[in-house]
Amino acid sequence: MKFQPKNGRASLCLGKQVVTVAFFICFQSHTILLVQPTKRPEGRTYADYESVNECMEGVCKMYEEHLKRMNPNSPSITYDISQLFDFIDDLADLSCLVYRADTQTYQPYNKDWIKEKIYVLLRRQAQQAGK
Repeated sequence: MKFQPKNGRASLCLGKQVVTVAFFICFQSHTILLVQPTKRPEGRTYADYESVNECMEGVCKMYEEHLKRMNPNSPSITYDISQLFDFIDDLADLSCLVYRADTQTYQPYNKDWIKEKIYVLLRRQAQQAGK
């Protein structure tokens, strides 16, 4: 058995039979988060992360920092996912660029994609905490 990744495809050799499989975004891919909180372009900023999951955690942390600024006297902050998603929706722009090794380019993703990835991440964290 031999595994040879090349140009976004992996060839798996099983004796005389070769099976080629396409693979897509590795979630350990470098990810750039682009943020524009308001319509003012001078407020634009970015952050880069080693993976999509780290980036999604960064979006959550950004919201938590916002909550701390809005509630400076609160000893603890709690929120549910719908509040986080409302915050994301209220941003003038939020998008990700995820590196794709197969094309050596960055693939753009919008707010809906980001919310989906955050949902998956938080659900997985909740399941692990419940074990």
